[in-house]
Amino acid sequence: MFVEILIPFIFFATVFGVLYTFLITRNKERLAMIEKGADPSIFAQRRTRIGLKLGLLAMGIAIGVLMGQMIVHLTSMEKEPATFSMVFLWAGAGLVLEHFLAKKEENKGV
Repeated sequence: MFVEILIPFIFFATVFGVLYTFLITRNKERLAMIEKGADPSIFAQRRTRIGLKLGLLAMGIAIGVLMGQMIVHLTSMEKEPATFSMVFLWAGAGLVLEHFLAKKEENKGV
């Protein structure tokens, strides 16, 4: 009974510990590089497009589920293959679309 309470605590403590150690180590490494004369601008992060990527992925999954259900109802195909194939197809299409949009913006900025 005590184990069921302890497992989530240990899980979150471990995640926090790993994240904390990563951030502290990264900070020490960066400070050491700056002290040795490295340019601080090398640590500037690129602009990420995670919101667009996740949004297009979610839209692709939703379209895939919808198309899979339509295939099931309009044909004699079984539910699982139709749904899974459409989800992967449309999720992949969303990620490919995000890639092309990122490339287009990257080329525009050059």
